[in-house]
Amino acid sequence: MSEIAAEYDVIVLGSGAAGLSAAVSTALLGGRVLVIERTEFIGGTSAFSAATTWIPNTHHAAKVNPDDSPENVLNYLDRAVGNHAPRAMREVFVRRGPEALHALEKTPGIEFRPRPFHPDYLYELEGSTTCGRALEPEPFDGSLLGEDLDLLRPPIPEFTILGGMMVDRDDIPHLLKMKTSLKSLIYSLRMVGKYYLQKARYGRGTRLLMGNALVGRFLFAARKLGVDMVTQKQVTAIEPQGDNVNRLVFADGQTVTATKGVILATGGFGRHPVKRIEMMPHPHPDLSPAAPGHTGELHDIVLAFGAYYSESAAQPCYWSPVSIRQREDGTMAVFPHFVLDRSKPGILSVAKDGKRFTNESRSYHEFVNEMYAANKDGSHIPAYLIADAKALRKYGLGMVIPGQRNLNSFIDEGYLVTGATLSELAGKLEIDADGLSTSVARMNEFAKTGVDEDFQRGETVYERGNGDASHGPNPTLGALTTAPYYAVRLFPGDIGAAKGLMTNENAQLIRQDGSLIDGLYACGADMNSIMGGVYPGPGITIGPGIVFGYIAAHTAMGEE
Repeated sequence: MSEIAAEYDVIVLGSGAAGLSAAVSTALLGGRVLVIERTEFIGGTSAFSAATTWIPNTHHAAKVNPDDSPENVLNYLDRAVGNHAPRAMREVFVRRGPEALHALEKTPGIEFRPRPFHPDYLYELEGSTTCGRALEPEPFDGSLLGEDLDLLRPPIPEFTILGGMMVDRDDIPHLLKMKTSLKSLIYSLRMVGKYYLQKARYGRGTRLLMGNALVGRFLFAARKLGVDMVTQKQVTAIEPQGDNVNRLVFADGQTVTATKGVILATGGFGRHPVKRIEMMPHPHPDLSPAAPGHTGELHDIVLAFGAYYSESAAQPCYWSPVSIRQREDGTMAVFPHFVLDRSKPGILSVAKDGKRFTNESRSYHEFVNEMYAANKDGSHIPAYLIADAKALRKYGLGMVIPGQRNLNSFIDEGYLVTGATLSELAGKLEIDADGLSTSVARMNEFAKTGVDEDFQRGETVYERGNGDASHGPNPTLGALTTAPYYAVRLFPGDIGAAKGLMTNENAQLIRQDGSLIDGLYACGADMNSIMGGVYPGPGITIGPGIVFGYIAAHTAMGEE
């Protein structure tokens, strides 16, 4: 770790993708910068994430979608976001996003790539695309970090295999075909062999993917640029000194001064004990798969200076349905159900009345929106994800991975509920058996025709892309006919704040009268989301976080 100097040009509070972008950008402009992280790890929730980064019209987009344009992007966002967030914020994001990414990728270590297929979530809206806007970091060799590898927040255990080996969407097909394809067997054996060698030498796998690759790359770049970092350091006060100068006071009494700017990138209000209750819908969610550092305590400090929250967001946060299971070490695993199960054939979701209530293949954010919209006295919280034996074996269900043979521990602990018949399953879940039977019968008919007459599941490119391409006539609709039947309980989980502190287009914190709060900036989930609590595409938290971290650094350094 770094020794803290008495003074820096810019101090960044928080070390997720947005904070690291701000730090790297400041250093690229010649500024001396300090990153302060409250927890013991660098990376925040970004390190847990899939690291999809929604920044349209970059030089990468031309490789897969050369016909996209800023006008097309804004047309789409106007329809998706509307008045839930200021249009000027998304205008500057679209205009400066390519510039930000291009500048960051000039730094050794930072490298992204496009996916040939990664659709916008609200694909039915004019202006949507199938690819080009969503980027991802290239895999990264974590051994290049040296001792800093120990600082990198490890991935969620349930998203790894063999006690910590990270896998991505390119690895999974090979792992599933190990027994039927020599090519996949060789690929998988090489991957596993390298992992065990890395673990023996470094204590963990060094092939970093997704969120760990993203944070690892920015951490590597920051160190190469001389960025100072300190962990397990709590800021208890910000003392304005005038002329953009602010002094920070730590819990241990130590102080440090930022002469040009303090950039808040602490992850939002999500774990603030009071604001979580005040801002979240009722019943307010108790579960979050996000990293633990976003306590919101620094919000209390800047609110006293006149900062304020948006009141126009469609939702206070971004959602995912989650299931929970206690780990062997006593901690709670909170597993987000993003795309691996809800859209697959032979799987559906019901409420306590046994009836479907939404299109299961819509985005995770919209799924929870529907849970809350329909919930009456606990009628839809929790909801229940139902699968037959064939679907469970092929696609998995939550923490039960595809092809898993021994289900006893999941069943004994109550995570996975099973019944020889639908009626028996309903009884164990304490939901309406007739409703469940009717829902499954209707799904079985829809599977034959390929048309979901109730919720139009599988009618957009995005939805069909999350299904099983080998299954027809609709890749998201399949019959549930093979006993036994299985279920997991789904609860609302918040994955990042949407409602945040209001800034201007330069990421400067502002008061309600529009005046600037001297030398204070916000980005990431601390800044009010430019998407206004709407989820138009994959990576719409990380992409704007990186761009506005870049913008905040440039503004603070006088390079607007």
